[in-house]
Amino acid sequence: MSVILGIISLAALVTVVFFSYRSGGEITVKYGFTGVLAMVFSLVGVMLGVLTACDRNYYRFFPVLGVLLNLLALGGISLILYAGVNL
Repeated sequence: MSVILGIISLAALVTVVFFSYRSGGEITVKYGFTGVLAMVFSLVGVMLGVLTACDRNYYRFFPVLGVLLNLLALGGISLILYAGVNL
């Protein structure tokens, strides 16, 4: 589940950045809502990945991959927010 949430978050962020670039930087409320939803998905994905990685009954590849994907999405959101504040 963590990997799926990470993929959804990254895909949503890439889509929002592409469409906002295509419209010349003018974004609507739906793009902002999509970014917030991607952040919530990433936070839940990180929590699920960490909880699953701590359990010894599961293979560690997919939980670690899920945590990395979700942290990458959170890093992208943080970069967007940092650029928005400083530019």
